[in-house]
Amino acid sequence: MIKAAVLGSPISHSLSPLLHNTAYAQIGLSASYEAIEVEAHSLAKFMDERDASWTGFSLTMPLKEEVISYAKHVDDLALRINSANTLYRKAGEWYATSTDVIGFKNALDMHKVEIKGHIVILGAGATARAAAAACDSSETQITVINRSLARVQAMSDAVIESELSFLNWDDLSVLADADLVISTAPAGVTDSIELPAKTSAPYFEALYKPWPTPASAMWASRGGKVIDGLDLLIHQALAQIAIFSGETFDSALMYTKLREVGLAALK
Repeated sequence: MIKAAVLGSPISHSLSPLLHNTAYAQIGLSASYEAIEVEAHSLAKFMDERDASWTGFSLTMPLKEEVISYAKHVDDLALRINSANTLYRKAGEWYATSTDVIGFKNALDMHKVEIKGHIVILGAGATARAAAAACDSSETQITVINRSLARVQAMSDAVIESELSFLNWDDLSVLADADLVISTAPAGVTDSIELPAKTSAPYFEALYKPWPTPASAMWASRGGKVIDGLDLLIHQALAQIAIFSGETFDSALMYTKLREVGLAALK
């Protein structure tokens, strides 16, 4: 039996239990997946109190960085972006990885968005680093819009091949030249930003509630494709579900089902 949960704070709003439990039911597996409130600096204590019946955990803020120092085994990708959203047990030991990077890649691929040219990322936290790693290649130039110099080094570590630059929030005119914009900013931050008068570039907003955000609605009205955060949530969850279950399944069909139940829950 799969026994898993999503950990973070706040966590009551999470759609992950709905998505995971729906998926395991579709596969035909006995499973229990819940949401558990775990505050910052509490992960190690929480984990040390779990017994061997637990399969794994999904991690959201503020635990994606904290788990790096807890897990005995952390893969290279999670180390590179200093963020892991997946903790799973293997041979009695805890392994950490990130499915956020493949979540970004698969969501963009599903919407037929090529990862090339000038990519602007709003924000510089853990999700932004996953987005940067997903877009990292010799065919991209990445501009990060952030407020804090403290995050520059961590973002730089996440990018290996792309040309990388940083601007502050006063330099949003760069959006007019973007081939792809990814916003990982918290709710409300992008509500009043100045957007290009016209655009053909896709806009990927990592938020999904409330939806649409003012920025995503305005972007769509000016000609750009918009991808919502529910897609990111589903695609990263599909990779977690494969890890926790050890099963193979039709990802396209599962995506359709999870999108259906996710949208219904957000109404």
